[in-house]
Amino acid sequence: MENYSDIKQSEKGAWLSLLTYILLSAVKLFIGSISGSQALLADGLNNSTDIIASLAILTGLKISRRPPDSNHGYGHFRAETVAALVASFIMLAVGFQVLYQGVNKFIQPSLDTPDLIAAWTAAACAVVMIGVYRYNIKLARRLNSNAMHAVAQDNRSDALVSMGAFIGIIGSQFGIPWLDPLTATIVGLLICKTAWDIFRKATHDLTDGFDAGRLELMKQTVAEIEGVESIKDIKARIHGNNVLVDTTVLVDSSLNVVQSHDITEEIEDQLKDRHHVSTVLVHIEPL
Repeated sequence: MENYSDIKQSEKGAWLSLLTYILLSAVKLFIGSISGSQALLADGLNNSTDIIASLAILTGLKISRRPPDSNHGYGHFRAETVAALVASFIMLAVGFQVLYQGVNKFIQPSLDTPDLIAAWTAAACAVVMIGVYRYNIKLARRLNSNAMHAVAQDNRSDALVSMGAFIGIIGSQFGIPWLDPLTATIVGLLICKTAWDIFRKATHDLTDGFDAGRLELMKQTVAEIEGVESIKDIKARIHGNNVLVDTTVLVDSSLNVVQSHDITEEIEDQLKDRHHVSTVLVHIEPL
């Protein structure tokens, strides 16, 4: 099974996002209020909802670190995938909100010209979020973490929202009011697309879906092992960040128990080494 220390490292990324959102939402709401920038205020409120998403991810990661018990023989690793699913719902809600605001500003354009401090605050916050995104996306790829991937995508979405707020405020300074709603609409669509991708991946894993191409490569690996005459069945599923494989292979009926066991060991070793499989269950049948 997946090393529990990997999940502990994922929690560091979730904590980084949570603390960053708390800090940036406070800064944006304060600067937005004193500068009269509705765009920056909306961005700050968006970060407030991201605090909830980060808490959901952090809770899922903590639950997934619980060891197996009488009701969860495989452990609690799927709590991480459920947390990613929850985060996708929150991101989708934020995306629709940004889209609504963008369309509404096309209908009722704002003539306000907020202070430039709001623009530079939005730009600085975007840079901070890009830094957090880069840290978390590297962490997600290294640990193969669905939850951290969702966190990183949320970070990127927030960086885009802040950049959109910056462009909108600058546009108002130059008398281009349509620039703000156009940017908001594009950013809203990107957030919705990201939320959909996370939702699709999480639901695919939770329903025991598995990439057919990757499974075919595993099948080829098993077929190449000496002593395997034929593969009767092979299937795999995702359990949190763990890959579980079940396979039934046919071997020469004259082999004894020790020889059959050696083939089983070789199948397990090859799948773990070459395909990063966590658990392999091999069933031997006579040809």
